[in-house]
Amino acid sequence: MNAVESLRRLKVGDVAVIVKVAAGGELGRHIRDMGLAPGVEVMVMGRAPLNDPVELKVKGYCLALRNNEADHIMVRLEGRP
Repeated sequence: MNAVESLRRLKVGDVAVIVKVAAGGELGRHIRDMGLAPGVEVMVMGRAPLNDPVELKVKGYCLALRNNEADHIMVRLEGRP
């Protein structure tokens, strides 16, 4: 069984499933409104030159997420290229 870790720690090409959104309030709602909820598969498509933000593919669309937001999303790694 793969360990649960922060989405921030994933590398380009990694595929993971969201286990938990550990943010509440406005930030938690913002994250879930982007489609990032438990059970959803995400793939890291790229990172900016200073590693922030991270580009993700979620449900067939791409979005960018700041590292301070990614810190609140716990994932289980499913695949690494």
